[in-house]
Amino acid sequence: MKKKLIAGNWKMNGSLSANVSLLQAVLDGSQGMNCQAAVCVPAAYLAQVQSMLSGQYLIALGSQDVSAQEVGAYTGEISAGMLKDFSVRYVIVGHSERRQHHAESDVTVADKAQRALSAGITPIVCVGETLADRKAGKTEEGVKRQLAAVKKKKNKPCNEIKVT
Repeated sequence: MKKKLIAGNWKMNGSLSANVSLLQAVLDGSQGMNCQAAVCVPAAYLAQVQSMLSGQYLIALGSQDVSAQEVGAYTGEISAGMLKDFSVRYVIVGHSERRQHHAESDVTVADKAQRALSAGITPIVCVGETLADRKAGKTEEGVKRQLAAVKKKKNKPCNEIKVT
């Protein structure tokens, strides 16, 4: 049986100095864990956190997003290849905030998951209902739709895609 994954998402928080104490606390608290763990940090802190995690195997590095595009003129985006340069092992795709505030569709999320997988990065695919879906009793329908888009793009069994 595969170990469970616990991934911390820093959202749009942190600073160079705050990251040091936070990551040290995470590392100290992870001793003896019987699961996999990752910290998904803002892109601006990937180099710092990669350096701080170097030489240990308790905590993996994750990113909060990846571009659906491989390369090109996509200002502000971060490609899967760039994430690989930082030894990123996990990437969050489909977070409710990205879906809501950046209008990311199920297809876009599926494209991002595929882009990550193609680079050898495990996507953490977030699924869930909107408040409107919940109030309308359509939670299950919404989650199934989100998963179906990822499965269709992947063309492989969904058990190969980490779903949280």
